[in-house]
Parts: sequence; C-alpha cells; structure tokens
Amino acid sequence: MASTLALSRSMGSKILAGMSYLGILSLVPLVVNRDDSYVRFHARQGIVLWMWEVLAIYSLAVPGLGRAFFGISSLLCFVFSVIGLISVITSRAWKLPLIGNWAENI
Repeated sequence: MASTLALSRSMGSKILAGMSYLGILSLVPLVVNRDDSYVRFHARQGIVLWMWEVLAIYSLAVPGLGRAFFGISSLLCFVFSVIGLISVITSRAWKLPLIGNWAENI
C-alpha cells in the first residue's frame, strides 16, 4: 500500500511539473503544490518561460525588430517547453539554458 501511495504522489508530481511548461498553466503547480521541490523547480522555469512568451507577444508592437524577436522567441520557447516536458517524463530536473538561472531567483 505504501508503494502505491508513493507511486501516485510521484505521478501527481509529474503531472503538475508537466503543467509547468504549458503557458499560463505554469502558475497552477506553484500554487497547488508549493512544498514539493521537484514541482517548484519546474514551475519556476515554466513561469520564466511564460513571461518570455508574453514579452514576445508584446514585442510585435515594435516595427521591424519586434516581428523578428517574436519569431525567434516563439521557436526557442517551443523548444524549451519540449525539453522541459522531456525532463519531467524522465523524472529529471534539467536547468534550461537562458532561463534556468533566472528561475532560481523566483
């Protein structure tokens, strides 16, 4: 029975950690399961990634350069989200390049 509870908690942590890389849903794991360091790690990275996505959308208001920044940012955010989801699936805590250090400060 104890191993089943540990397994279900682990699966719950994985689901919440996976939500961290799905845009605004990154706020849910941080609020729901703040005590789990694994979930908190992924939620912090997801929040920084989401803030970058929002900044990229607002950059479209800047003529010329905004469109280029948005295109590059969209591609990078997608790639980082996939890498984050892969790290959750493999039960790892990979620090994402460019955003991992910022996430530690949240």
